Amino acid sequence: MRTEDYIQLEDQYGAHNYHPLDVVIARAEGVWVWDVEDKKYLDCLSAYSALNQGHRHPRVIRALIEQAEKITLTSRAFRNDQLPLLAKELCELTGYEMMLPMNSGAEAVETALKAARLWGYKVKGIPADQAEIIVCSNNFHGRTITIISFTSEPLYKDGFGPATPGFKIIPFGDAAALEAAITPNTAAFMVEPVQGEAGVVVPPEGYLKEVREICDRHNVLLIADEIQSGLGRCGQLFACDWEAVKPDLITIGKALSAGMLPVSAVVGKREILGLFEPGSHGSTFGGSPLACAVAREALKVLVDEKLPERAQELGAYFMDELRAINSPHVKEVRGKGLLIGVELKPEAGGARPFCEELQRRGILAKETHKTVIRFAPPLIISKEDLDWALSQIRAVLA
Repeated sequence: MRTEDYIQLEDQYGAHNYHPLDVVIARAEGVWVWDVEDKKYLDCLSAYSALNQGHRHPRVIRALIEQAEKITLTSRAFRNDQLPLLAKELCELTGYEMMLPMNSGAEAVETALKAARLWGYKVKGIPADQAEIIVCSNNFHGRTITIISFTSEPLYKDGFGPATPGFKIIPFGDAAALEAAITPNTAAFMVEPVQGEAGVVVPPEGYLKEVREICDRHNVLLIADEIQSGLGRCGQLFACDWEAVKPDLITIGKALSAGMLPVSAVVGKREILGLFEPGSHGSTFGGSPLACAVAREALKVLVDEKLPERAQELGAYFMDELRAINSPHVKEVRGKGLLIGVELKPEAGGARPFCEELQRRGILAKETHKTVIRFAPPLIISKEDLDWALSQIRAVLA
């Protein structure tokens, strides 16, 4: 079958909830993918940072196969021999006391929201059903009904009301707005340390540290959504680490499985996650032995191959080179580590045509918020491959 045949089938039988580039990928290895007609591309999106370890990392593949040959699922009705080990290793790596495993990133966010409300009622003493959670404008935390209820993007929630109550939206990067929004009923503030979907928006330096102090002063939980920014992507284990800030809860996912299957988790303090009781929350597949074995090896690869350090070094180089491009179309280059956004001027006509031209030249990147090209290659990328990518990017932007 040709590319056009696959596209026609997907458009006919699949709901049109995405606007993908018209490339049909059939296989992948490391930082490279090949389409059904065997054309080779450099992956500069990494499945929205799920592939920090690269495509089909051999160590994680081996762990997947070895576990699949033993047992894949028990449900949480029974215990398995992989979840305790993942729990210990994840907590030791992140410096937290407890974890709660789920599947998708949105499930991890929902879990953190439930944990924050539970803590608000049981520990802080907020009156029943009055808990408030503060979030930021232009956030992206997922697609569930509750999560889109506190988005500021009309497209994400149009036609899906009524909205779930209990949320306040404040400007991103504005610590004073957070302090002004807090009331006695505020249970938590949830924030992305770097807003990926919003166009790779980095807050002012010192913002997270100030946010941490405000939350401490008002007895409000700080929740960091590090599903896209965490696990090495931004040049530290977590983007919060740039300011030595330790949130009360962190949501993680995507690269937690090195792109093998949906695996997510919330890590945090015992005084918060320890409030859950049997039956109060759960997931059939969350914490499965297959997911846990894969996540354990994915984390080991992250540490053994020093991927956060690679992202820091190569990200600084990549951004410097992008900023040096003399382009009439570029407004700004910004990012942390290997999560980089190139914002185009309004007169450039949007980022989509640039992404399509990059595709023709063998680079897969994707527009976000119409005017931003997001570059987020696997953290295993070599400087040589990055230099080749830069040569193509220069040609397209200049």
